[in-house]
Amino acid sequence: MISHSHQLLKSIQKLDLSSNNLTGSIPRELEKLQFLRYLNLSCNNIEGEIPNTGIFSNASQMSLTGNNKLCGGIPELGFPPCPVIQGKNRGKLKVVILLSIVLPTTLLLLRLSYHEPLRATSGFSPENLIGSGNFGSVYKGRLEKHGNKLVAVKVLDLQKNGASKSFKAECKALRNIRHRNLVSIVSYCSSIDSKGDEFKALVYEYMENGNLDLWLHPAETTDQATSSRSLNLLQKLNIAIDVASALQYLHDHCEAEIVHCDLKPSNILLDNDLVAHVGDFGLARLLPKPVNTSYEQRTSSTIAIKGSIGYAAPEYGMGLAASTQGDVYSYGILLLEMIIGRRPTDDIFVGDLDLHNYVNGALHERMECIISLLKIGLKCSARLPNDRMHMNEVVRKLHLIKDVFLGVRVHQENLEA
Repeated sequence: MISHSHQLLKSIQKLDLSSNNLTGSIPRELEKLQFLRYLNLSCNNIEGEIPNTGIFSNASQMSLTGNNKLCGGIPELGFPPCPVIQGKNRGKLKVVILLSIVLPTTLLLLRLSYHEPLRATSGFSPENLIGSGNFGSVYKGRLEKHGNKLVAVKVLDLQKNGASKSFKAECKALRNIRHRNLVSIVSYCSSIDSKGDEFKALVYEYMENGNLDLWLHPAETTDQATSSRSLNLLQKLNIAIDVASALQYLHDHCEAEIVHCDLKPSNILLDNDLVAHVGDFGLARLLPKPVNTSYEQRTSSTIAIKGSIGYAAPEYGMGLAASTQGDVYSYGILLLEMIIGRRPTDDIFVGDLDLHNYVNGALHERMECIISLLKIGLKCSARLPNDRMHMNEVVRKLHLIKDVFLGVRVHQENLEA
């Protein structure tokens, strides 16, 4: 088993398995990884002798702190010498490495020091601030370690209740997932700042077109560059497909079901081509795959899920656990907001509302296409979880709607030519 993992890892340059509850001894195969330039095994339960060749011959290229049962190694590491054990077969100790080390799809991240995101954002300058959330702030910056790459640095406010838990949840959720419609994490930082306080940050790929909320509600911003933004129906349809595809992947194509728990426009980022990427997994939950069980059976326990007002499924307010159907509800609300142009928390949704005039003003383009989208949004946001659609069906129907919409457009253009 160890030799198999060695074959998969032989060309890896960076390997970070810190804080993963690993046990056993360090496999000697790690010494033979000639391309490995950084190794972090800190904060685990590893024991036994530290090798002293290969990556283990350079203290600056590895971190083994937080493993109190380790011994030996090069003197610079500061571990005590190993006791002489007579008559023991030391080869019996085997390391228990998580699946992430042997799976080729694993996200292996380089851990940054505090000074690297500090430099990248010019000291977390207000000029580089691009957003704030429940647990921290996001800054634009350039990361030297990644070729001066433009990135978004999410700095956690650890004084806020749940911020540290959010950091762990996001790292856990993003560790083994890759999809074109999910935000890519570049690196992370878990360190001590200049004041001696704990510091945590996540570094993401920067998205040139910001978040979807800015495009849906441009009039609410004072920035002239964003106040003139707008999305046509086809662009909205493409974004709807992108987000649905991301949820389909999280719910059905991961080792464990991943429930996002906080889907809303501000957590959907748009790249230079207006391709949508779902981000912010700070409330995400990993659930075991269901085995022919009903929704009620799978969600009988309670869990502290808050999400965002207006987007969180109503059953969460009744104490039911996180579920993929909760994400479907949030998606339905998001889809309605994209089409109608109003937030679910808008002040207009009180008292007697003249729906006829309101909807008539919101529907500018193809009526049949919009009605079909509205039906999907209504179905996904049904009050009862079992009445909601499955994301496979959502993706299929959205593609059909897009095909019809493009066909109508081509037909009309031919008639007008």
